[in-house]
Amino acid sequence: MREISARRLLRFLVLFTSISLQFISGTSNDSSSSKNGTKTDGQSIKHGSMGSSVAIICLVIVAVVLLSFFLFKFWQKKKREEQYARLLKLFEEDDELEVELGLRD
Repeated sequence: MREISARRLLRFLVLFTSISLQFISGTSNDSSSSKNGTKTDGQSIKHGSMGSSVAIICLVIVAVVLLSFFLFKFWQKKKREEQYARLLKLFEEDDELEVELGLRD
């Protein structure tokens, strides 16, 4: 099961990387591809900073999602360990109860 989730995570990271690269290439300041040469530097800076802002926001969102995923898995593991410890304690108490009742020596 871990292998499947690792594969999904790897696929997601590859997808996110390719999308991020599209944003980065879209924010490049290539004046030869513009239709008219009257574009001011202020306009190109605004578009460039907007694209980098979108890329940073996407990175932050992915980081939060990954952190949440790993924290959830850690929480599940701790909960499972606690339940197993309670189960062991329950069976230990049953053994002590049998000895007290004289059912077993």
